[in-house]
Amino acid sequence: MIIPKKPTASYAPLQTTRLYEQVVAQIEKQILDGKLCCGDRLPTERELAQQFRVSRTVIREAVKALREKGLVQSHPGRGTFVTDGTARAARQSLELMLGVSASGDATALMEVREILEPEIAARAAERATPEQIEAIRCVVTGMERALRDADAFVEGDLQFHLALAHATHNPLIPALLNPIVDLLREQRKRTFRRGGAAHGQYHHKKILAAIERRDAEAARAAMRAHLQQVRRDSGVRSKQ
Repeated sequence: MIIPKKPTASYAPLQTTRLYEQVVAQIEKQILDGKLCCGDRLPTERELAQQFRVSRTVIREAVKALREKGLVQSHPGRGTFVTDGTARAARQSLELMLGVSASGDATALMEVREILEPEIAARAAERATPEQIEAIRCVVTGMERALRDADAFVEGDLQFHLALAHATHNPLIPALLNPIVDLLREQRKRTFRRGGAAHGQYHHKKILAAIERRDAEAARAAMRAHLQQVRRDSGVRSKQ
């Protein structure tokens, strides 16, 4: 009886982890452990090089890798800041599910907004702190000054809806809403060009007024009216 010879396993030689990958791993762990939070600024390139005892080239490679992972964003003249990597991952998952580009399936996303956002507005009216109400008020004021600036107005619009989500004091709600409103950024710009800014601002003020009065039902109704107006201005049809 001939016993077949077992195939010989072949393995690639182990390689030492590159220095920048070790830097990435440590910063990533700080983020996962909550020691670095969304909005925190990383030390400067020079400071990080001194702390890790590596060259600034290694730090540049590490920061580049962190940006590609969606964990940080670099702003010239300001520094590198920790971002909400969860929101980016959620947005990418939504794009894959919808089979869409960055513009998103507007009909499906609009329907999700109509389900979520009236209740978000109502909870914000009940739970927002005075500081959060003031922040929402500041966003609305900023949008008033940006009625002729599409980019600034759209960014203010996104901030407004996310500020309401944070005012619910439910951490899952901003995580759910953030990728949805981000996917609709281009749709918002098209609506702006069709004169939707004035319509939107009218409703934003009504929502804000209801929240200031702590009137949950009025906030809910005002958000429903706002989303109905958005649907009309954007030409998004209801699903049959």
